[in-house]
Amino acid sequence: MSYQSRRRFWVEVGLSALSGFLLTLTLVLPDWIEAVFGVDPDQHSGSLEWVIAAAFGVMAVAALALARREWERRTVSFSTTR
Repeated sequence: MSYQSRRRFWVEVGLSALSGFLLTLTLVLPDWIEAVFGVDPDQHSGSLEWVIAAAFGVMAVAALALARREWERRTVSFSTTR
């Protein structure tokens, strides 16, 4: 596994973990977004939080799928070199 491939794998794992954490945070404390940015574009309806939570969920799954693909590529290349 090359350095570039290893780095890509860990970046994808990190992005998946971060997205998963933000998804969980948004589901548990949906008002954190308004507290951090100081704006309330949906006037406390919660619709923006659901959209953001869904986006974090999609990003977490996509980054995890990319990391898995990178891991499998490493496993295949390692087994063919032996």
